[in-house]
Amino acid sequence: MEVVLADTLLSRCGDRAALLRALSAPLSAERAEALRLLLQRLAAGGPAAAGEAEALRRAAWEVALERCRPLLRGGEGAAAGSAERLRAARGALRHCVQLCGAPLAARLARDALAELAAGSGAAAQEAAVEALVAAAPRLEEPELLSRCAAAALALLREEGEGEAAAALVAGRLLPALGANGAALPRVWEGLLGAGGAARAGRALLALSALADALLPRGPAEPGLDARLCPRFWRLVQEGLTERDGLCRKRARYLLKRALDLSGGQRAELRCAPDGGHEPSLFWWSAEKNEQLLQFWETYILIMETLEGNQIHVIKPVLPKLNSLYELAISGDKGCWLFHPSWHVCIYRRMFESENKTLTKEGILHFLELYETKHLPNSFVFSEFVIGPLMDALSESSLYSRTPGQSIGACPPLGMKLQKFLATYLTLLPEEEKGSFLLKFIQKMTSRHWCAVPILFLSMALASIPACKVLGAEGLHALRDVLQCTMITHQILLRGAAQCYLLQTTMHLTDVEKVSFPEVSSFLLSLRPEESLRRDTLLWTELCSWLQVNDRRFRKSGTSDFGHQEASSLCQYVHSLVGEYLKTPASERENCFMPDWFEAKLVSTMILLAADVEQMKNKCSGKSNIEWIELEAFLNPLLDVLMKLGSNAYIPTLKADKSLQLLLKLLQTRWLKCSNAQDVLFFIWKSLVTPVESILEFVLRRLTTNELSTVGDLDRCDLYLALIPELMNLCLKVNLKKMSSIRNFLSSLISASIRNLQERNSEKELKLKDQIRKVAGMASLAAVCEIMDGELEVHLESLPSVDALKKLISFSRFNEVLKKPSYIEEKNRYYFFHSSCEEKTSQGWGKIVARYVRDQWICLRFVLNSFGTLAQGCEETSVMSLSMAERSKEILQSALEVLSILPSDQVSPVFDCMKVLVPKLLDSSEALCIEAFDLAWKIISSLSNTQLIFWANLKAFVQFIFDTEVLAVAASAKGQAYTKIKEVIFKLIDLSTTKTGVFNVVLSHCCQSWIFPTVDERSALTNAFLNAGNYSELITEACVFGTVFRKDQRPIQDVHAFIENLGEKCAANVVAESTNRDDHFVRICAVKFLCLLDGTNILHKTFMEDIFIKLLDKDELVSRSRTRYYANSLQHRIKNRVWQTLLVLLPKLNQNFLSGTLDRVFQAGFSNNQASVKYFIEWIVILTLHKYPQFLDKFWDCFCYDEEKLKKSICTFLSVLAHFDIILQNTSEKKPALKKALIVVLQWCFSHNFSVRLYALIALKKIWAMCRMLHVEEFEALTPVIESSLQQVENMHGTGNARRNWQRIQDHFFFATFHPVEDYSLETIFYILPRLSELAEDEWISLSRFDRFTDIPWPAAFQWCHSRTELRELKPSDWTQQDMGSHLAEADSQTEWTDVQKKIIPWKNSTPSLDLEMAFQDRAAKLGKSNSRLIVVASLIDKPTNLGGLCRTSEIFGASALVVGSLHYIQDKQFQHLSVSAEQWLPLVEVKPSQLVDYLQEKKTEGYTIIGVEQTAKSFDLTEYCFPEKSLLLLGNEHEGIPANLIHHLDVCVEIPQQGIIRSLNVHVSGALLIWEYTRQQVIKQKQQQ
Repeated sequence: MEVVLADTLLSRCGDRAALLRALSAPLSAERAEALRLLLQRLAAGGPAAAGEAEALRRAAWEVALERCRPLLRGGEGAAAGSAERLRAARGALRHCVQLCGAPLAARLARDALAELAAGSGAAAQEAAVEALVAAAPRLEEPELLSRCAAAALALLREEGEGEAAAALVAGRLLPALGANGAALPRVWEGLLGAGGAARAGRALLALSALADALLPRGPAEPGLDARLCPRFWRLVQEGLTERDGLCRKRARYLLKRALDLSGGQRAELRCAPDGGHEPSLFWWSAEKNEQLLQFWETYILIMETLEGNQIHVIKPVLPKLNSLYELAISGDKGCWLFHPSWHVCIYRRMFESENKTLTKEGILHFLELYETKHLPNSFVFSEFVIGPLMDALSESSLYSRTPGQSIGACPPLGMKLQKFLATYLTLLPEEEKGSFLLKFIQKMTSRHWCAVPILFLSMALASIPACKVLGAEGLHALRDVLQCTMITHQILLRGAAQCYLLQTTMHLTDVEKVSFPEVSSFLLSLRPEESLRRDTLLWTELCSWLQVNDRRFRKSGTSDFGHQEASSLCQYVHSLVGEYLKTPASERENCFMPDWFEAKLVSTMILLAADVEQMKNKCSGKSNIEWIELEAFLNPLLDVLMKLGSNAYIPTLKADKSLQLLLKLLQTRWLKCSNAQDVLFFIWKSLVTPVESILEFVLRRLTTNELSTVGDLDRCDLYLALIPELMNLCLKVNLKKMSSIRNFLSSLISASIRNLQERNSEKELKLKDQIRKVAGMASLAAVCEIMDGELEVHLESLPSVDALKKLISFSRFNEVLKKPSYIEEKNRYYFFHSSCEEKTSQGWGKIVARYVRDQWICLRFVLNSFGTLAQGCEETSVMSLSMAERSKEILQSALEVLSILPSDQVSPVFDCMKVLVPKLLDSSEALCIEAFDLAWKIISSLSNTQLIFWANLKAFVQFIFDTEVLAVAASAKGQAYTKIKEVIFKLIDLSTTKTGVFNVVLSHCCQSWIFPTVDERSALTNAFLNAGNYSELITEACVFGTVFRKDQRPIQDVHAFIENLGEKCAANVVAESTNRDDHFVRICAVKFLCLLDGTNILHKTFMEDIFIKLLDKDELVSRSRTRYYANSLQHRIKNRVWQTLLVLLPKLNQNFLSGTLDRVFQAGFSNNQASVKYFIEWIVILTLHKYPQFLDKFWDCFCYDEEKLKKSICTFLSVLAHFDIILQNTSEKKPALKKALIVVLQWCFSHNFSVRLYALIALKKIWAMCRMLHVEEFEALTPVIESSLQQVENMHGTGNARRNWQRIQDHFFFATFHPVEDYSLETIFYILPRLSELAEDEWISLSRFDRFTDIPWPAAFQWCHSRTELRELKPSDWTQQDMGSHLAEADSQTEWTDVQKKIIPWKNSTPSLDLEMAFQDRAAKLGKSNSRLIVVASLIDKPTNLGGLCRTSEIFGASALVVGSLHYIQDKQFQHLSVSAEQWLPLVEVKPSQLVDYLQEKKTEGYTIIGVEQTAKSFDLTEYCFPEKSLLLLGNEHEGIPANLIHHLDVCVEIPQQGIIRSLNVHVSGALLIWEYTRQQVIKQKQQQ
């Protein structure tokens, strides 16, 4: 109609130019629209007369520059209808350019470019872009075209707030430039040229806008076919794997468009190769059109399915990946037909998915490729493995076990990774193996890995078949990986990774390319306490490797080997020792200790060389080993050590280095020495020779003025560390040397006491005097620690020990050393002193703390050895305070020192408090409680400090839970007793967040309660009394254990896997067992209970108390939650309660059980999970078996009303199913059988099917016993019972009845389980939880009981192992077998015949120039359809309904969704339902009060207003034909469409209904009408085609 009116007006107007000018002033919204329409008709009309045409051009020029441009520059303005006016002005400007041609286009372009260069605001920028949009198609000047293209690309690349500008450029300007054949090459070059190309997201935005020009359906411009450009395809691939869904959608659109174009043209084209020997990124051939279409259709199906992120949708599609490989590889030539990077895009998309299950599926699929398919070698895959694949493998949660795997099995990903790496490397060409592995290892060093991924990557490297591919660079990279493993606190996993990395080194290193110094440097990165130790198989493997490759290692450039006939390893070690002990002639006395690195290196290589020699001698069959080489290694060291005592001029550096090496060699003393022919024994025998010389040197250094600087304190530590090692060496090798040790210690004590008692007469304190005191106190502390530990030597008899005791007893505690003056005389040592003080790592505060700590170590020795401070002192004790006062004073000093000492030095203070507190609990309870509180404060503050927490926790536990402390506190039952119990529960709470805390507490208490250190009978009694007084500790331990978080389970599983490897993994042998697993708490408690003796009154009382408390805990859980889920914490606690009760049961007597059995029966009436039910039934069976006299109580359980019995009767019927075992100890079996038969028969007629089944299984058992015993009273019932049982056995029908009857008979509890013969810890803690389908982390295997050695097994303990028949059973609960019988068949299919496909329309979805400005950001996005349907939801106010409607409207291509407020978009419920549809669908805000005006406006635009409402004249939906321009008005959820709006409707449509409820949800109603509209329009389009 508008067009007709415009043509009529133009035909009747004499002066068209005047008409244009008249309409343009003033330019309201209506006038602007009329002006646009007239200009459009004029531009579309034929040529006018010359004069008239010129007049029209002038008028159009004026309108463009004087009306449209100023209006666009003014922005939105405040006038009503400004958006419509601006839209009309933009259209009018375009038509003006069409009328005026290139001159106006050039003028507009210059002005717009100038405005953009000036950098004005957003509105001016938008106006300039609109001017360029109008001008671009008619521009002819090359310079202007280049500038326009450059400006467009600059706006496109603009970051930050440039999103709106980029969308505007892509949506309007780029298509306009693309329409200009001369401008398109410039834009193309700017987008994909060698210069600064736009980032992927913006580039794809631009390419989508230019799709019509770059991928034309007609003939393309020469050289501008995007399909021939490698950079274009790289960009598409990059877009396919972008994290942004919008980028991925654009990339898929471009790919589909290119494929549709190629397939439709049946083109012959090939993109230029992108370097290397790989195929083209894209090619097409008419001859292989069908094969190509099949490949790409499958490819796009996979990529679009991956967008769903739903594993149940994606998994059926994954087998199509295999068919993709079959299509991509040439069977004849064995090469790639399609570039492998397309396959990589699929895996990268899966790896970056938020769904970790999908990521894992993708990784497993890729790793399996090389097992199932022979793929040609590809550089792309190598880069992919080293890049995205390794990045994806860094996620720890991927290494979880599958549900069917047992605990301790290797996770599937770990196994696949090993096979993949071994297979992949085998298939690589020889020349590429080394570089690939080097990059792989270097990638492992490029990030911080968690313990689990680095372990399995190391294991995969170690599984590669031996090949010589790594040189020095590879060895250095492996050393760097070792450093990466050190950051984790998982010691076992850290050690295992080190073991595998060492094996990798031995398997893959080309020894001819590495030298011994490089190998030894790598070996030193391994920690002996975690991986490489001499008593492991790994050490033997290393020695064997060194022996086999001896004389093959590359010689180091710095080596100077002498004897060519000697082994090269021996040459290296001999040279290493010599170089180590050399000191430069110009070396002055240095205050710094040498680094320990060299000493560790030399000692390790000496041991390795010696063991290699021993291995060679064994291989050669030598019986007498002379150790010539080892002697040659040690002689230089022994020469220096022998001279230490007599030669005062040996350089300090040389002495330090020799003593460091000696200490490292001596620290091997705790390794096993097989016999006198062993290497270690020879080393020890050699090192014992210079003991006297060393002791003389150490005594001189420690007691004279030779230690005078802060740096000398490190030397002091070295000397003191040597003393216990030398003592143990003498005890092991040469006892005659012990007299020298005793003399040395006596002299050291005396001299140290003199140094401490010496008073300085000078006013200013000197550094050397204070250092001498620090060294003296440290010496005394070291001696005290030796005497505390070496009881068999009896060092307390030394005469100087009394002097030491007097010194400690009467000295002031916490005495600190004042900081000395550093301004000493300017002698020749001034620079030396000052440099030491500047560079030393020990500040004076640390030195003072050490001095104070050493005082408390000495006090601990005195208190432990003599009990009281004044014992043995003579007349001086009269002058001193009373013992109680002295103890109180010391305890107060302890509290003071705890507040100032560093946390890693408080353990000796705790040890002293342990002795003092019991003496003061009666007289100074408040002070003792203060001590408890302060100690707990220190421990709780250290809970996040891994390195020092555990040592301090142990000292804290030994203090608080000392036998005497506990006994004294319990006897008084005062505040201290309450405080200790409070500490117990605080520790248990701490255990839930820091695994292993409760283990330390419980292990200490159980050992001290049942194995006290004092041999007196009273001590044993008192110790076990503590168990009764603090029984909460055992009770809580019996049920302890948290439900592991999901992220913790892989760690636990991998720990179990490594432990199962046993000695194969050296970390299991080397790493100290910390017993910090939660299971060990319950294991400790159970083993403690197993050690108790039922005949011991104390033990008996304690066990009965625990039994009652556990029943109380079970009742508490049952009351707190009557229904609980399987494997919930409540379920686990109840399960642990009944497991412990079952352990205690054999130790309880009849009298006690008589009073508690009713509570057991009551527990059977509760609503219990299967595992708990089995334990209750088992306890009842065993109790009745041992004490048949309790049968009357059992029969009473069947006398309750049916309401109480209906949920629990199966428990008691299960007991009757084992009635033969119950009656084993009964002489009068017939009366019991008669009672049982009467009880069972009445339940055989229950309405409940499960109850009938249980009753029938019990009836079968009882009736068999009756037949065996020939009970005559039941002869009359024989036909009825036997016919009933026969009928059950021969049950027919297609239902589940017969199958369930068979299953309950085969169930382990009735078919295999024997309550008496299967009574064992293995059944209780492992087999029964496994068979009852309890979570795997509740299974405790017998090996874990054996591994926990803190508490031994009782002598002749028999209840460990179960019968083999029960152990071999697999879980099968008959009540859970009815579902999923066909699932296995479904899962076994390799590929689904049909898959769920997400429909993503893409054709005709390019951006349009006519979109409203409000939606320009969406205009450039894909998904714009040709639908003319508007959905109006302004009356709807629920975000869920609006979100669903938004999703439905976008899917079916509605042109817009109208809502009452755009704020709904931010609502989380809306977003949850819309799943990002609001990003693809234009949304318009029209408030309910504005609806009348909006509907009228749309009526004028030709829309039919359709209401979804039931009225007298409404049309049936099935009969109504929707017009193309339809507006669908939806009513409110409760009130529908208001009456004032109904008369504005053109038509009402109602949905036919069959039910009673007369209304549908508004979203459902809207969806039905939207679909019906879409269906009708699709049919019309097909008919037109």
